[in-house]
Amino acid sequence: MLLNPGLMMMLIIFAMVVGLLAQWRVTSVFKKYSQVPTRRGRTGAEVADEILRSAGIDDVSIDRVDSFLGDHYDPTKKVLCLSPGVYDSRSIAATGIAAHECGHAIQHQQAYLPLKARMTVVPVTMIASKMLPFIMIGGFMFGLFRAIPGLLDLGIAVYAILTVFQLITLPVEFDASRRAKLIMTNRGIVTLDESQGAAAVLNAAALTYVAAFLSALFHLLYLVSLRDRR
Repeated sequence: MLLNPGLMMMLIIFAMVVGLLAQWRVTSVFKKYSQVPTRRGRTGAEVADEILRSAGIDDVSIDRVDSFLGDHYDPTKKVLCLSPGVYDSRSIAATGIAAHECGHAIQHQQAYLPLKARMTVVPVTMIASKMLPFIMIGGFMFGLFRAIPGLLDLGIAVYAILTVFQLITLPVEFDASRRAKLIMTNRGIVTLDESQGAAAVLNAAALTYVAAFLSALFHLLYLVSLRDRR
């Protein structure tokens, strides 16, 4: 059955709206709980150090990076990168995000399969991401999918790779948040009421990954629908 390009474009717009709402939600929730300190009063860096040590991880460094909400774990270098609003902050939001990134380090230590799969596809995903501007500008902005031979097929390949990457990312991120929530409560890093705020921050962040997956998927389906109409 042929896909309807008009319907696929509507789904792309829907994904864009979800993405914008997700970003607004993350910023809003982070701002709210970044102003609420935990009772223990430990910084995000201190929380990360405690969690890593308790997990028996002593080969991961904790670095401060100057990027707003640019927190991430780099498994290739074994570096936990925390933004200033997390590294230096003693807030509920900082605690939740630091614990989440530690969740990735623990995944790496335990050879969590989805994380290993994501690491495997990262190189080809980086190549696809570098091609994406040509697809967006030439294909979507100027409508050259039919005029330039191979551009449509290239676009389908690029978005297929991005869709697979975003799909693999979902269990990786959800599992890291699940681990973070358990660790924070089991180790008494946050109180019961503080855990609700930390969970709100992590849940808001999770929505951004869902939006990214939907965007990649709907772009892919739209390009497939164009090829079907040839």
